[in-house]
Amino acid sequence: MSDTKRSSFSGRLGFVLAAAGSAVGLGNIWRFPYLAAKYGGGMFLLVYIVFAVTFGFTLMVTEIAIGRKTKLSPMSAFGALSKKWNWLGGLATLVPVLILPYYCLIGGWVTKYAAQMIAGKVDEAAAAGFFGQFVSKPVEPLIWFFIFATATTVIILLGVDKGIEKMSKFLMPALVVLTVALSIFVVTRPGAKAGVEYYLKPDFSKLSVMTFIAALGQMFYSMSLAMGIMVTYGSYFNKDESIVKSTRQIEIFDTAVAFLAGLMIVPSVFVYSGGDEAALGQGPSLMFDTLPKVFAGMEIGNFIGAAFFLLVLFAALTSSVSVMEAIVAGITDKYKMERKRATLLVYAYTLLLGMCCAFGFSIWQNFTIMNMGILDFLDFVSNSILLPVVGLFTCIMVGFAIKPKTITDEIELNGKFKEKKFYNVMIKWIAPVFIFAILVSSVLNTFGVISI
Repeated sequence: MSDTKRSSFSGRLGFVLAAAGSAVGLGNIWRFPYLAAKYGGGMFLLVYIVFAVTFGFTLMVTEIAIGRKTKLSPMSAFGALSKKWNWLGGLATLVPVLILPYYCLIGGWVTKYAAQMIAGKVDEAAAAGFFGQFVSKPVEPLIWFFIFATATTVIILLGVDKGIEKMSKFLMPALVVLTVALSIFVVTRPGAKAGVEYYLKPDFSKLSVMTFIAALGQMFYSMSLAMGIMVTYGSYFNKDESIVKSTRQIEIFDTAVAFLAGLMIVPSVFVYSGGDEAALGQGPSLMFDTLPKVFAGMEIGNFIGAAFFLLVLFAALTSSVSVMEAIVAGITDKYKMERKRATLLVYAYTLLLGMCCAFGFSIWQNFTIMNMGILDFLDFVSNSILLPVVGLFTCIMVGFAIKPKTITDEIELNGKFKEKKFYNVMIKWIAPVFIFAILVSSVLNTFGVISI
C-alpha cells in the first residue's frame, strides 16, 4: 500500500459534495426524466431507488473502500490489492480517458447556451435548426469547448482541497437552490398538473422487464460507478470518516437532483408539446432543441433559461473535474509525475481528442466508425462496453480474489457494518448478474435490437 503523503478532503462534507458533484451530471438532467416518463413514472422512480440503495450502494462502498485502503487511484489501487488484477486498474483508467474529451465538448455546448440565455437571446436559441447549425460550425464550438476544458483544468491545478473541494462547496449548494427554485416555478405554472401526474403517477401498463433494465442502467451510469472516480476520491477520504454514511448521503443527493430535474423538465415539455411523449426524447435533442423552445414560450423565458443552463453548467463542470482528476491521479501515482505536469498533459490530450469529436459534426461529419460518429463511438466504447466490464470484474475480484472481508474490514474502521451479510451476497452473486444485464442491454440498445 502507499504510505506517501497524499492530499485529502477536509472532512466528510467536502468528500460528499465532491463525490455527489461527480454523480450529478448530464445524465441526471437529459436522460432520467425521459426514462421515468417512458417507463411508468412513479413505478420507474420506485425501481430506481430500490436499485440505488442495494446494487448502487454495494458498488459505491466497494470503490470508496478500495481507494481509501490503498490511498491510490485505480491505475495502481487494484494492483496493490492483488498483482494479478493490476490490469483492471488500467482498464478502469481507460474509461475516464475516453469520456473526458467528449464530455468537455458537450460542456462547451452547455456553456454556449448559458451565455446565449444570459445575453437574452432565448428566441434565437429556440429557432429551428439553431443547435444543428451551431455544432456544424468548424470554429465556434471549439472556442466554447476550450473555455470549458480550461475551466476544468484550472480547478484540477488548484488541487484537491483548494480546487475540487472549494468548487464543490460552492457549486453544489448553488445547483440545489437552482434545481429546487426551478422545480417550484414549473409545477406552479398553468397546466403543469397534468405533466406532474404524467411524471409521478405509477403507470402499470408501462411496467415491464425494460423498466428494470432501464432503471438499472441509469442508476449505474448516474452514480459514477466503474469510472475510477469513486476509487480516486476514496483515496483522498480520511480514515476517521464513515464510508457507509457518506455513501448514503451521496445517493440521496444524486437521486434527489435526478428526481427534481424530472419535476422541472417533464411538466414543462408536457405542457409545451400538448402531451406528446416524443418531445421528451433523451439526449441533446431534449436539452438543446426542445427546452429552449419551452423557455421561449414563457413570459420570463430568458431568466428561466439562464438559470436552467447555469444549473446544467454546474452539473457538467463538477462531473468533468472528477473525470479529469481520475486520470491525473492515475498518472501521478503510477509514474510519480508532478501533478502540474500531469494535469497539463491530460489537458493537451483532451484538447486534441475533443477537437476530433467536434470536427465529427463539421468537417469530418461523413467519417464514421461502425456507422457511428466519433463522439458516439467513444460514448459507446466507454459507457456501453467498458463501464459494465470494469464493474463486472471489480465484483469478481472483490468477491473471489481478495475476498469481501478486505473491503468490509476497511468499512468497519468506523464502526459496525450492519449490512455486511447483505454486502457479501450482493458483491459475489447478485451484482455481477445485474451488471452483465446492463452490458448486454447497452450493446443491444446501441445496435437497435432493443430500445431503452
